[in-house]
Parts: sequence; C-alpha cells; structure tokens
Amino acid sequence: MSSSPSTDESGALLGPADIRELAAALGVRPTKQRGQNFVIDANTVRRIVRTAEVRPDDVVVEVGPGLGSLTLALLEAADRVTAVEIDDVLAAALPATIAARLPGRADRFALVHSDAMLVTELPGPAPTALVANLPYNVAVPVLLHMLAQFPSIERTLVMVQAEVADRLAAAPGSKVYGVPSVKAAWYAEVKRAGSIGRNVFWPAPNVDSGLVSLVRREKPIETTASREEVFAVVDAAFAQRRKTLRAALAGWAGSAAAAESALVAAGVSPQARGEALTVHEFVAIAENKP
Repeated sequence: MSSSPSTDESGALLGPADIRELAAALGVRPTKQRGQNFVIDANTVRRIVRTAEVRPDDVVVEVGPGLGSLTLALLEAADRVTAVEIDDVLAAALPATIAARLPGRADRFALVHSDAMLVTELPGPAPTALVANLPYNVAVPVLLHMLAQFPSIERTLVMVQAEVADRLAAAPGSKVYGVPSVKAAWYAEVKRAGSIGRNVFWPAPNVDSGLVSLVRREKPIETTASREEVFAVVDAAFAQRRKTLRAALAGWAGSAAAAESALVAAGVSPQARGEALTVHEFVAIAENKP
C-alpha cells in the first residue's frame, strides 16, 4: 500500500480530489456523531476488496458506504452490491455516483436507505459477503446484528478502530478478550487481517484502523441453548469482569450456589473468570442453567 493517498488508474474509483469535490457539491462534512471518516485512497479500497476475497459471484452487502469509495471497488469485483446508508444526503447521492463512474454496473447496485441496526431484509439475492468500513461508534452492534440477521453471509471483512479489531479477534486469556470477542466467535472464525493508516481517510481520524476477517462456521455450534441464552451468560460474566464466575453469574442463575452448580456441571471452575473461557464453555454453562 502506498504511504500517501493515490488516485485510480482505471478512473472509476474515487481519489482525494474526487471525494472533496463530491462532498463540497453535496454540502457534506463528515460528522463525528455518525463516526464518519471517508476513505480517499484507491489503493486502500482495492486492498480491502482483495483481502475480503470478493468473488465474481458474490452478493456483497456494505454498511455505511458514505460517498462510495469502497462501493465502486466492490462493484468492480462482485456480482452485485447492496449498500445500507442512514444519512439522507449520502443515500440520495450514491446511485448517481455509481451511474456516473460505473455505468455498466449500475444495474448491479441497490441502495437501502436505513439504519443498519433496523434492517431485517435486503432486496435481491441473499448476501454472501459483508464488506464495510464501519462507523466506529456502532461497529460491534452493527456487525453482530448483520451476522445474526443474514445467515447467508459466509465471509465478512470490516474496517474498524484498531482497538475494536483487537477486541473482536482476541483469544481467551487476552486482556482485551470480552463480550465482542465471544459473540463474534459464536458466528465465525475471527482474525485480524491487517492494519490501515490514518492518512487514507478524510478527515484523518486520531486512531489507527484495523481489518477483521470473519469466516462463518461451516457448522453452527451445536447446543440445546438458544443464542440469546448463551449471550445472556456472556453478558453476565463480563458485566463484573473482576469477579469469579461463581459471583458474576449469581444474578443470572438465581444465586451464587446455583451458579456454582451450573459451572461444575459445565466442567468450568467456579473460581475462573469470564476472560478465560472459550465460546464453547459459555455454551456449556448456558446448557446447564438450573
């Protein structure tokens, strides 16, 4: 990747000047409230598409397309792209940008003007991949919502704040292992897939970014407990991180003694703490709720 924002040789992708010109024409200023940082580097969006291993038969869903930098690169590589955008001005402008820069692919693009957290269905064929530069303030809830709502999504690559990327991909025992790590692991094999510098964004954020790859488990975790029941254990275990699981799960189980019996039945030490447990151990605890 180049150290400075680059333009695009093919002419379809957006460079720094294009982004600023589009934004000025629309009267758009990226807002902190929506966690907006627009990618202005063609090399970076190409790298994201490459790292996501987008295939010609993929139906990609993108959340928070902004001015369309990544959208255009995805449309060049995938069969079709559906973008979910909450911002009124950006949502209204995106179809015209696609039509102007990739006219031959415009019929392969669909826009959903909505809050991604409220999306329960998408137009066209079921999505096979999720690729997005997620707004940093809502990255984890949006990611988990999309994975829960669309089981057809096999592969995901998201760009998030570096710290969030570390949390999502953390293994048990790590200091940053927590609720996002376990819930992401419920759905997929999760790993860090690279780092992104600050200078490829406008405005440049004051944090580094990271790429996270999630490949959905071929076989869902087999359990008699529902996802909601498992996630309730996870939430309780990490709500009071410093406490032993016997104490942290007392409210969930009804008492510390009941928590202890569930833990023992699950083969987990009552003195352990949440950050030591795998997703499979959380499943076993949920299955043994008194």
